Amino acid sequence: MLSSSDSQELYAALTSEEGWIGTVSSESIALQTRARRLCQRYDSTDCADMEGRTAILQELFAPGGKPIIQPPFRCDYGFNIHFEGFAFLNYGVTILDSSPVTIGDRVMIAPGVVIASVSHALDPAQREAGVSCAAPIHIGRNVWIGANATICKGVSIGENSVIGAGSVVTHDIPANVVAFGAPCRVHRSIDEKDREELNLFV
Repeated sequence: MLSSSDSQELYAALTSEEGWIGTVSSESIALQTRARRLCQRYDSTDCADMEGRTAILQELFAPGGKPIIQPPFRCDYGFNIHFEGFAFLNYGVTILDSSPVTIGDRVMIAPGVVIASVSHALDPAQREAGVSCAAPIHIGRNVWIGANATICKGVSIGENSVIGAGSVVTHDIPANVVAFGAPCRVHRSIDEKDREELNLFV
């Protein structure tokens, strides 16, 4: 996919688990343009054309996984998004994958969620110069992220946890908890009392 030494260096930085601090290059703009075109193709593909939609996602994302994604969908690069199995992404999800974003098996992501592994510099002069900072995001198995939540760079969410709608997740969240708020905080553990009695099948 990349030929020049500069592009190889960029790719290594983007895919590093260590994160990075830097500015946008012409090579990164080219990679983002590729991802935008694939997202546009996906969004405009007939919803009944499952084979065509799957082929686009396979071209866009890192190998592996079986995500179901309701358009519109947006991402920065695509190759930095790693699905570890099945995942469901509802309408209007945005993933800024300037660092690796790992999404565990059976993860459900509600409409309007933003997963942002990158941010602008806090220092005004650096921000004006276009400096960005990126760090990986890890979302554990069977996590449910509620509508319009924002997951910030460097965050890990433990398996089975639930992130409430509208939350802003700026720090790690442990496994098996309900967490919500801005900033997002753990409110309680998930236990047997949360098991619902099934009375309807649709």
